[in-house]
This record gives sequence, C-alpha cells and structure tokens, in this order.
Amino acid sequence: MDLIDDPAPGQNTPEFSVSELSGAVKRAIEGEFGFVRVRGEVGRVVRARSGHLYFDLKDDRNVLACTTWKGQVGGLSVIPEEGMEVVAQGRMTTFGSQSKYQLNATEVVVAGEGALMAMLERRKKALAAEGLFDEARKRPLPYLPEVIGVITSAQGAVIRDILHRLRDRFPRKVLVWPVAVQGKDCAPQVARAIAGFNALAPGGALPRPDLLIVARGGGSIEDLWGFNEDIVARAAAASDIPLISAVGHETDTTLIDFAADRRAPTPTAAAEMAVPVRLDLLATVDQFGARLTRAAGDAVARRRQRVRDLGRLLPRPEQLLDQARQRFDVWDGRLETGLRGAVQRKRQGLAEAAGGLRPSAMRRGLVQARDRLERWASLLAPALTRQVDRRRDRLADRAGRLLPDRIVQGVARGRGRLDEVSGRLAGAAAGQERARRARLEALERMRETLGYQETLRRGYAVVRGDGAVVTGLKAARAASALEIQFADGRLTIGAAPGPKKARKDPPPDQGSLF
Repeated sequence: MDLIDDPAPGQNTPEFSVSELSGAVKRAIEGEFGFVRVRGEVGRVVRARSGHLYFDLKDDRNVLACTTWKGQVGGLSVIPEEGMEVVAQGRMTTFGSQSKYQLNATEVVVAGEGALMAMLERRKKALAAEGLFDEARKRPLPYLPEVIGVITSAQGAVIRDILHRLRDRFPRKVLVWPVAVQGKDCAPQVARAIAGFNALAPGGALPRPDLLIVARGGGSIEDLWGFNEDIVARAAAASDIPLISAVGHETDTTLIDFAADRRAPTPTAAAEMAVPVRLDLLATVDQFGARLTRAAGDAVARRRQRVRDLGRLLPRPEQLLDQARQRFDVWDGRLETGLRGAVQRKRQGLAEAAGGLRPSAMRRGLVQARDRLERWASLLAPALTRQVDRRRDRLADRAGRLLPDRIVQGVARGRGRLDEVSGRLAGAAAGQERARRARLEALERMRETLGYQETLRRGYAVVRGDGAVVTGLKAARAASALEIQFADGRLTIGAAPGPKKARKDPPPDQGSLF
C-alpha cells in the first residue's frame, strides 16, 4: 500500500487518497468474499438500456445491491422479478464512484417450490388479463393434416412415441424442430421454433405444417419451468398454425397449456388428437359406400314404381289422336274452297290495276317527267358555276391576305424562343462559373489553413538542422547548427549543447519516531 505522503511529525497515522482507500476496500472485500451465495427477496429490478440488469436482494433488515452485466444476463436460469425469493450466487465487489459494495450475480435460482408456484400464479393472472387464454381465440384442429410440426428434444423417447403412434393411426409427414426441453435455453429455443414454423411460406421448398405439437415428458416443476416463461406462452398464442401442448404428464400444468389451442395429457395423446385412425376411416367409408348403394337402389325402385303408377293414369295413344285427326279433316275440307276464293279475288284486283297502265298514259307520264328534269338541270348548272366562282374568289383573297402574316408571326415566335433559350443558357453558364469559383476559393482557404504557415501563427515553430527538419532530440544534438523558423522570421543558433548529467538529489530525511 503506497502512502500519499509522510505523516506529520509526532503522528503515526498515514494519509490515503480517496482512490487508494477505495482500492484497498475493494481488495479487502473481494479477497474475503470471493464467491458467495445469498438468499433473499428480490426488490427493485431495473433493466438498463445498455442491457445490464440491476436488482436488490433484501430481508427484514438489510438490502444488498446486485448487478448482472449484459453478457451475463443470457446465462441466468431465472430472470429475477420483484417479490421472488431467490438464491443468487456470484462475486462480491465494490463500486467506488458511489461508495457502495454489490454482488455481481452470475446465477439466480428460485428458492423453493412455493416461490415458483407463487410466481407462476402471478404470470398466469397477468397473461390471462391480456386475453391470451381466451377460448374465443382458440382455433379448431385440422381433421387430417398433411404435415405435422413437432417441437421437442431429438434424443428423448417423446419423439419416438409420437412417430410410432402416428405410424399406427394414420401415417403423415412430420417435421421435427429439435429444442432443449429444460434449462435456460429451453424457453428461447421453443419460442423460436414456433415462430420459425409460422414463418415458412405455404407451397415452399420446405412444406409449412398444418398442425404443431410442443411435447416433453414429465418432470419436476423446475424441469418444466421453461414452458412457463412469458415468451413461450406469447409465441403459442401468436401462432397462426393450430398448436397442441403436450408438456409433462396429465397432472402437470404449464402456461403453454393455457395458451395452446388444445392440451394433451401426454405426448402420445397429442398424436392421437392430431390424426384419426386410418382403419376406422376405411371401415366408415365402406359403411357409407354400402349405405349409398342401398339408398341409390331403393330410390331407383321407388321412382320406377312411381312411373308405373303414373303410366296407368295416362290415356291410350289412339284416344289422344282422335280429336286431332278430326280437326285435320275439317280444315282439309275448308282448304280447297278457301284457295279458290283467294285466287278469284287476286285475279280481279290484278285486272283493275292493269286497266290504269295503258301505253298512252304511260307515254304522257314519261314526257312530263323528262321535261321537268331538263328544266331543273338548266337552272342548276348556272347556279353551281356561280357558287364555285364565289368560293374560289374568297379562298384566293384569304390566302393572299393571311399567308405573309402567318410567316411573320412564326418568325417572331421562333426568335422569342431562341432568345429565351439563349438567356437560360447564359444564366446556367454564369451560375456554374460562380459555383466553381466559390469551390476553388474554399479549397484555397482550406489549403492555407492546413499549411504550416498558419500553424506557425498559432505559436509553433519549425526547427531545422543542417538544412533538414529536426524532429527529435538526437537529431538536434547531431546538427552543427540549428535554425528556428517562427511566423515572423527565422533565428539561427550554434551547435546544440550535449546532454547534461542528471543531478542526484539526496534521499529525504526519514525523521525519527522517538
């Protein structure tokens, strides 16, 4: 331990700096309490934005501050919550900036089954209040899924029992997502597996399951605790694929059982819920086929008998044709008389029309029509000629009057557009020239600012020895002459002096304690 100064004469107590005393306390605490396990009730819990976890352990008299760094949080078996009774283990250390000691907790476990059940009940009430356990949001299971996704351990007997029962009842395609079914990795892996199956696209290279089964064998409440985490229950509630929870035995209950669409007492029972029995289906189909055959035969027989019954009520064909035959004979007798009368009437009307078509009358009508036509033709030709002449004169007059004006106007418009484009081009060129000049001036100012002349104006100097810039003490001593350049001029001095021998100061007087 270093002393900041000698004690005053007549005093035996050394003086420490604050940092020295804080370091001494830190070494004493860490040396005396290197690794400890502490049991207490969790008080204040704060998760900082940096990822560090801060919480308090307390009993009826004292409070111990605990810290778990960001990289250590993932290794905790249980994330502490306010009110939990836990056992925390880690190393004691100090925080000199606040004059406090604290426990760097690297592991937290729940102290006893009673505390676990109390925490489980609190979580259950909180999730139920959010509506995650409502029966209205649970979906029915598909009757015969094509693909079944199973989330469980790949080494346990659970997956073998499920595959064996599916093979016996109705073979289906099965996708297995291996996960840890206990320990600190259980909850995040199960939640990621549920989300991963839901993320598969229908019809993709890897088929999307029609049904999910989350399964695990029996165990203690600590072994099954991963299925009581919030992330697992929320992932099960958010799954778009119907999900069966088969965690533990029939007496075991976890939060995923309430969030799932169906709960199975055992993994084998989950496989039985997932698919029907194939042989039963075949027998049922055979029964339905026999019933359909009997029903179709009975229906045909009943309809045949009905047709026979209705046929007995119908009259004979000859009775149906008698009246029609009689009506045909009546109209046949009337047809000849009617034809003769019609021919006579047509002949008489033709004779009357032919009387008005004598040759002399037709000739007079043609002469009159020709005269009218010639008279109208003689009147139409001069009128058409005059109309054409008037239109030709007006057209020529308008063409002679409008053509020069249009040319002049077109030239004026073209000149105006040319002037406008020229002005815009000149303005753009001037703008580009100003921008480039401003950029060049800015670069020149930057060059002058970064030059060593500006540095000299701020109080610095350049040392040269034998014409070269001197950058170290060894080069300065080796030079025959030194030249120092300041902002307002240069100064030349002789050879640099050699190194001086360090003067040894006498040791300080230790004084006397007597």
